[in-house]
Amino acid sequence: MLDAYYADNPQYATRSDTDSLFVDGDAVLDYAGIADETARFIEKIQLKDADLWKLFVRQFRGTPDDEDLGWRCEYWGKMMRGACMTYQYTRDEELYAVLTGTVKDLLSAQDELGRFSTYSLEKELDGWDLWGRKYVLLGMLHFHEICRDEALREEIIAACVRHADYVIEHIGDGEGKKQITDASRNWGGINSSSILEPIVRLYNATGLKRLLGFAKYIVDHGGSKNGNIFAIALEGKKFPFEYPDYKAYELMSCFEGLIEYYRVTHEAKWLTACRNFALMLRASDVTVIGCCGCTHELLDHSAVRQTFTKYEGIMQETCVTVTWMKFCAQMLWLTGESLFADEIERSAFNALYGAVNSYGCKTNYGLPFDSYSPLLAQIRGRKTGGFKWMEDKTAYYGCCACIGAAGTALVPLNNVLTSLGGVAVNFYLPGEAKTTTPAGQSLTIRCDTKYPADGRIRLELGLTAPEDFTISFRVPDFSDKTAIAVNGKRVDDPEPGRYCHVGHRWRDGD
Repeated sequence: MLDAYYADNPQYATRSDTDSLFVDGDAVLDYAGIADETARFIEKIQLKDADLWKLFVRQFRGTPDDEDLGWRCEYWGKMMRGACMTYQYTRDEELYAVLTGTVKDLLSAQDELGRFSTYSLEKELDGWDLWGRKYVLLGMLHFHEICRDEALREEIIAACVRHADYVIEHIGDGEGKKQITDASRNWGGINSSSILEPIVRLYNATGLKRLLGFAKYIVDHGGSKNGNIFAIALEGKKFPFEYPDYKAYELMSCFEGLIEYYRVTHEAKWLTACRNFALMLRASDVTVIGCCGCTHELLDHSAVRQTFTKYEGIMQETCVTVTWMKFCAQMLWLTGESLFADEIERSAFNALYGAVNSYGCKTNYGLPFDSYSPLLAQIRGRKTGGFKWMEDKTAYYGCCACIGAAGTALVPLNNVLTSLGGVAVNFYLPGEAKTTTPAGQSLTIRCDTKYPADGRIRLELGLTAPEDFTISFRVPDFSDKTAIAVNGKRVDDPEPGRYCHVGHRWRDGD
């Protein structure tokens, strides 16, 4: 199937020969337009809400999930990830203070066994428990990346190791342990197997071999008890909607973990599997607005089904939109292939920004993001996905409301990326980015544009001294006609769906 896909799309048949791309964690970003406005809007109305964070933490001080084996355990970590990404963009000290406070609050909720769980011992390791424990780890580790307090950083890592060790003691091949794919009643256990991602991240932070061993166990176990999803992806003969378990969000989450595992092990087959999965998902299920799942929240060959579905409203989940964007960002960093930036842009400017409740939580159950993105007008906000009551049914929240901030932050963070040989410009956001050149000098890229509302884009560089390096300009795959000029001199024939790599001795004011 991949051979046929490549025959129809020869531009994607080989990997780009560009260097890997990186987010510059020290970059100073100052953008305008919808990407900036949306990220700051969500920061203001949601991420700085200290009472909301307290509500999420209180779920770990009891066992409210005993009755329904639910997923309210995911809310804190999922929103923390997006909040930390947002802070990396805005550098807002008020936000940082709120996040520091809630991290300390959650640390105080760790039980004597090392667990961060909303499940009792009698009910644990079932339902969505490991899924929630995954998100605690992800939230803590994302905050660890931005934390400036060394003592708190050490406390976070110690707590995460205790939390992970409890899982390792109870999940695995040993006597008396439960297999990870049996630690859930849902979708072959792919939700539980997605803990792979933070386990590898925690290994990176600690170097503890038992964590890498547990990650290997998860990969060797194949993600699902109904079939080895990683082996299926490596073979490249089935589209993701044909996998034995095809819940879109959870399936993509497993492959986010496989990407992290590849980064550590350097086993090329796992990068191949992830790339196969991404390209085949893109071909079979990503719709015109950059999301998946026209049958509720399931992969269902949506690239075709979007043309005749009944549009009942429960389709194309925002959790899927953001997870697809995050997965594409990972593939962009690894491969340097601009098609993944194309996908991020399509998802952001359509499904994601279209799901933002710009009325400031006065509609849609008071949540900042719609859960679903139907393709017809006048049918938004009909249902809240991942809806859970808390506090004796006096408060509630939804999963898509918690994940949205990761998407709104991802766009500005990935607008200008660095490489060993220079920089790449992806989304042409108006404003400026201050990063560094390969030689280490400060580089400012100023952008004047109304893109994507119009096609004129003017970039100007700020440099202290002339330097030879490459700027890679993303040429959108939808652009049939593109022209690039440097100081008035035309760059020949940029190809749509690729980067145009312009090597030059750049000077201040170019």
